[in-house]
Amino acid sequence: MAKILSPRILTPSIPLLFTSSNHTQKKSLSFAIFTKPMSKARLSGKPSGSAIAPKASSTASAVAVPDDIADVLGEISIFTATGEAVKFNELWDQKEGIAVVALLRHFGCFCSWELAESLKESKERFDSAGVKLIAVGVGTPDKAQLLAQRLPFPLDSLYADPDRKAYDVLGLYYGFRRTFFNPASVKVFSRRDAVKKAMKNYTIKATPEDRSSVLQQGGMFVFKGKELLYARKDEGTGDHAPLDDIFDICSKVTTV
Repeated sequence: MAKILSPRILTPSIPLLFTSSNHTQKKSLSFAIFTKPMSKARLSGKPSGSAIAPKASSTASAVAVPDDIADVLGEISIFTATGEAVKFNELWDQKEGIAVVALLRHFGCFCSWELAESLKESKERFDSAGVKLIAVGVGTPDKAQLLAQRLPFPLDSLYADPDRKAYDVLGLYYGFRRTFFNPASVKVFSRRDAVKKAMKNYTIKATPEDRSSVLQQGGMFVFKGKELLYARKDEGTGDHAPLDDIFDICSKVTTV
């Protein structure tokens, strides 16, 4: 299981540090979350709705999930980027198929564009290893299409979860502090060039209409059939799982 990294300090002005021709759009994103009221459940920083409480873990650095998480997640319906409803258990072979499930933040998050760019560049490597890449973002399919068209990103690997059902089931972090003040988020500063590259054709229009969605954090999971091989919750904005770790896990499984 992935380890939780040591804390550092983050200021809420990350979007202002990556300047380009879309500077005005990115600046306004910093304040977009205040345009609509948020429910008490969302402001609490805890997953809401159908979230499953994780089991107690004997290892503090481990991400604890229920034994039947693949079955529970499998029944969750999301959407393809073209708007078709699909369940998770239809996305990969539930017996032997290996899948990397990358849950981005929302489609208007510049850190999500950076992660999507990295996943796109790695897709050929995943494909050659027989690994299914599944990238999920918060927002409607039309928002997913904006990212897919402008980044660009392969439509057949991109899915939309407008109601954050998968995020709740997996117990991924949520909240204002997680988004803007979590110490782990400062790692994005070390990837400034990668972020600027991913944001070349960025548009704030990919941000969900439900502005409370911008407080959702992501995560990374690797499955072989229904067996969960790897689970990692992003501690803060831009705190992505190292792809080298993901490749290492996948390669060990595919060579057995």
